[in-house]
Amino acid sequence: MSTLAVHDHAGTHHDEHGHEHHHDQSFLSKYVFSMDHKMIAKQFLITGITMAVIAMILSILFRIQLAYPDKTFPLLTTLLGRFAPNGRISPDFYLALVTIHGTIMVFFVLTAGLSGTFANLLIPLQVGARDMASPFMNMLSYWFFFLASVIMLSSFFVQKGPASGGWTIYPPLSALPKAMPGSGEGMTLWLISMVLFVASSLMGGINYVSTVLNMRTKGMDLWKMPLTIWALFLTAILGILAFPVLVAGVVLLIFDRSVGTSFYLSDIVLNGVQQPFEGGSPILFQHLFWFLGHPEVYIVIMPAMGISSEIMSVNSRKPIFGYHAMVYSLIGITVLSFIVWGHHMFVTGMNPFLGGVFMITTLIIAVPSAVKTFNWLATLWRGNIRFTPAMLFAIGMVSFFISGGLTGIFLGNAALDINLHDTYFVVAHFHLVMGSAAIFGMLAGVYHWFPKMFGRMMDEKLGYLHFWLTFICAYLVFFPMHFMGLDGVPRRYYAFTEFASMQKWLTINTFVTWAAIIAALTQFGFLYNFFVSIFKGRKATQNPWESNTLEWTTPVEHLHGNWPGEIPTVYRWPYDYSKPGAEEDYIPQTVPYSQTMSSNVPHDFEDNPVGLEELNKFTSTLKANEQVK
Repeated sequence: MSTLAVHDHAGTHHDEHGHEHHHDQSFLSKYVFSMDHKMIAKQFLITGITMAVIAMILSILFRIQLAYPDKTFPLLTTLLGRFAPNGRISPDFYLALVTIHGTIMVFFVLTAGLSGTFANLLIPLQVGARDMASPFMNMLSYWFFFLASVIMLSSFFVQKGPASGGWTIYPPLSALPKAMPGSGEGMTLWLISMVLFVASSLMGGINYVSTVLNMRTKGMDLWKMPLTIWALFLTAILGILAFPVLVAGVVLLIFDRSVGTSFYLSDIVLNGVQQPFEGGSPILFQHLFWFLGHPEVYIVIMPAMGISSEIMSVNSRKPIFGYHAMVYSLIGITVLSFIVWGHHMFVTGMNPFLGGVFMITTLIIAVPSAVKTFNWLATLWRGNIRFTPAMLFAIGMVSFFISGGLTGIFLGNAALDINLHDTYFVVAHFHLVMGSAAIFGMLAGVYHWFPKMFGRMMDEKLGYLHFWLTFICAYLVFFPMHFMGLDGVPRRYYAFTEFASMQKWLTINTFVTWAAIIAALTQFGFLYNFFVSIFKGRKATQNPWESNTLEWTTPVEHLHGNWPGEIPTVYRWPYDYSKPGAEEDYIPQTVPYSQTMSSNVPHDFEDNPVGLEELNKFTSTLKANEQVK
């Protein structure tokens, strides 16, 4: 049995006998209850994709209702049974579709699917670690997430259907089991699912932070970490600090539902009967929910930012512009995201002074976001761009982040938000800046790291088709909604044709629905490309994108422990692309400066006077030789 050497962050070596890849593994230990971070990343990705498909189908169902509110489709009764009597989706089930679609997309796809996949895949590989700090806890994190997913979906099979109070589950609809059909067993399952989901997120987040802080390889100081790791690291910190507040809010909600407490209820009359609740406030729940809810926006988008930064630098063949500014802007977003939650509550009767405070902090958080956007554009400027599918999706992420972010300025302004609140303007805003941007970042990551995950390449032509159809359809779906919102069309309404002033938007709703259907069908093309490529795609080389980061120094064939021998030492930052004087347009992090003397610059040795002295000697010698010639 061979011996493997492991580096820790201090550069010391530990001998580790018999790593797992030397052991015989059963099917269960290798594919189901695996503790290998790469396999857990695939489990998160496949489960996230499955949940995304379910959420997409739910959205098509309620979009059909919005496009054809007065028509009947017998097929719906065949498919949905009691939820669609007489060929039409019932109003209660319509609200349940909207609720579960939002819940799945926000938590199970954009949070767990995105962070769970790429944090598990990239953190050990890019910081130079054998695995996560606690592989067992990492495995538990996935299985808590899987169990939460199953419980959430099982709510479709209880008698009164799933939760239907909106993905924000505001009381009193969520606190009174008899308030409406979706307030019963379905809401209970929603709450149980969310507690398990948060437990999963906390276990994952603690693991990510521990691994980044304690298990970096020799030479990998914080300023040599790729931006993906910075983004995933700060996202994990956000989750660790914010998710427990949601759990606290949920536990109090369970008390109100189950044991008659009044944390969120007061002066409630149900079916003409005065309920014995007094002293509570539903606004308290909104504070607790949005204290998590707004950081959640950045928990979703920051991994997409990190992924896109990495991909744009690799495919522009340029160093990322303003690396330090990008890191400081991520830190700024992390801190500021905790003090802006009140802008979701301008219409709750908030004190105008307090509303002004939240408005200012909200507008301030636009500054680091603008810094990142400027740096992405500067990275692209005059780059030798390779338009791979991953690169296109990364650029698409920037496009959605800009267009959706601009409308955020409107909603962050208290005076404007009061008019636009709960209209389709809000739907358009967050589906662009949070939904589409994060999904595009996620897809960019899937295309870019697919060779690392599966050892094969995806079909590029199908990738291009996937990008263009999805990109165009996303704008066709969400751009018109801005105008509906400006006209005062409210969200979550079952049938607009009941209101004469809104009937003019029926044509737009039909157009949007068909754009959504085309976008949904396009995703099945992606799924075909993804699953077929796993087995029949062209075999990948070790470093197909000619990238600098550590994950591309590992063998194509997976082994638990990542590197067969010693973990490589890191000498330089991850973005040494197109460096003047270099033999190639990329220099991996593992190449010492002594091997690239002709491309070194004084900036490379700002913390290394010995290296700077050697560079000066080399430069002097070079000049002397030129004078001799």
